[in-house]
Amino acid sequence: MGNQNFYHYQTEGSQWIYNVLRNKMKILFYSGDTDGAVPTYGTRQWIKQNNWPIVTPWRAWIVDGQVAGFVEEYDGMTFATVHGVGHMAPQWKKKEVNKMITHWIADVPF
Repeated sequence: MGNQNFYHYQTEGSQWIYNVLRNKMKILFYSGDTDGAVPTYGTRQWIKQNNWPIVTPWRAWIVDGQVAGFVEEYDGMTFATVHGVGHMAPQWKKKEVNKMITHWIADVPF
């Protein structure tokens, strides 16, 4: 039967697809900053490993006068965090995620 734990081990997840899609389509990757399953820190590390030039440096984005998260734009992808939520950001921060996605689609800073 082999090692039963092997099923849970994956070195790269879906990271490979971002290099394939880069500059072929617009990419938004977002992460809840309290996500224990897919931590923001790990995501930032693999993005850094891509060595994509930073177009717009790390900055806060605001909703209703409050920090809703942080965003950094790379040549080929926008990475954003949603503050105070985990994996289910659209469910728990509807207003913030709606602003993030609609502004991103319209090429308006959020």
